[in-house]
Formats: sequence, structure tokens, C-alpha cells
Amino acid sequence: MTPTTDTVDRSSSASPDELAHFNRLAQQWWDSDGPFASLHAINPLRMAFVERYSDAGDSRVLDVGCGGGILAEALARSGAAVTALDLAEDVIDVARDHAPDYLDIDYQVADVTRFAPEHAEAFDVVTCMEMLEHVEEPGRIIAALAEAVRPGGHVFLSTLNRNAKSWLLGIVAAEYLLDMVPRGTHDHRQFIRPGELARMGRAAGLKPIASTGIVYNPLTREFSLHDRDLDVNYLMAFVKDS
Repeated sequence: MTPTTDTVDRSSSASPDELAHFNRLAQQWWDSDGPFASLHAINPLRMAFVERYSDAGDSRVLDVGCGGGILAEALARSGAAVTALDLAEDVIDVARDHAPDYLDIDYQVADVTRFAPEHAEAFDVVTCMEMLEHVEEPGRIIAALAEAVRPGGHVFLSTLNRNAKSWLLGIVAAEYLLDMVPRGTHDHRQFIRPGELARMGRAAGLKPIASTGIVYNPLTREFSLHDRDLDVNYLMAFVKDS
């Protein structure tokens, strides 16, 4: 049964405005030409990065901020047993309805800061993609992710860098010129520089082991990974201290 708004405390991870924004778009999550087209386009790149540094396909995986399940389904198709969390109830309903029954995915409306203490060191791999720029205390979220992963396990994060280029490309171009992302999705003040993300990881007992950028080519309309360009969207891999 999906928890009701009376039983789920959302305040620690996302604002009501953020949740309302994504709930309004819930029914469009799996439209590969719709508001989340860019997530569909970059998902193979996210999976490639996760699989490069972990055995996610044969693991217990926690996907935090799972949205409609684009990454969770890909992880499950690779063979992982996936637990996927989000605080937007309408979005979780869409994720549950879309996932084939044969995939091993447990979708939950849950706050990771409450979930992690009850499932400490229960997962081999933890992912949190395109979520940290939507919360007020990303360091607290990262600490919860670190608590949920086993020693020697991997944590994979993605977010947006905070600089003039990311404001121009990640907000002005992506949201207002190219309509690649729904307008109002991002607040540049909440973007996170790679050095800041690495420090938050270390403070939580996670060691950064790799990073790469996700770069968009407007001529080919394709995304690619670029290890030397973390200026806008980027991914970072961590391993938990044993």
C-alpha cells in the first residue's frame, strides 16, 4: 500500500514545492519525447558509469530519488535487486505501474534519512541521480546514503556544477531555449561544485574514486561522457571505507 500524505514526513529531504512540481509531471515521466526526454537520453550513460566501477548487475541496489523509475528499471534489467525511494507519491505510482512484474524492484515512498538507519549497510550499491540539487541539505542526504551502503560498497551521485556555464546551459538553454527540461526544475543556487561534493562524501566516510561529465552536443543532439568536462552535469563514484 502506498503511504498517505499523513504517514510520510517529507520535510527533511524535499520542499513541498519541489514535490508538487514533479507530481504535476508524473504522467509524462515515461514519454521519451516529453519533459524528461533528457533523462531517457542520459540513462545509458549513467548505467555505463555505474557498471564501470561496480557489479551492480549482481547486487542489492538502493536508488534514492528514483522518480518514475528510469534508472531503477535499467538496474533491475541488469540483474540487480533494487529498492527505489522517492517522496513524490504520484511519481512512485507511475513507477510501480510501469515496471514489469518480472523486475525485482521495491518502490517505496520514503525519506532516505529515515530509511537508512533502519537499513544500515544493507546495500552493495547506492545511486542518487539528479536529486541532490533539489534538497536543502545535500550533505545530510549523502550521509544517509553512506549509512545504507556496506563497507567496500559503492555510491554513485550525479548533479550539476555551480558556475556561469552551468547557469547558461543547465537553466537558460535547457529550460527556456531548448525545452529539454521542464521550466522551473532547477535553482542554480543549489547546484554543487565537484570539490564540494567530494568533501561531503569524505565527511560521510566515502572515498571519491572517479568522476565524469555528461556533455550535450547541440549539433548531433546527443549526450556523451567526458572525463575532463565537469562544467555542467557530472557523475561521481565513491567507495565506502572498509
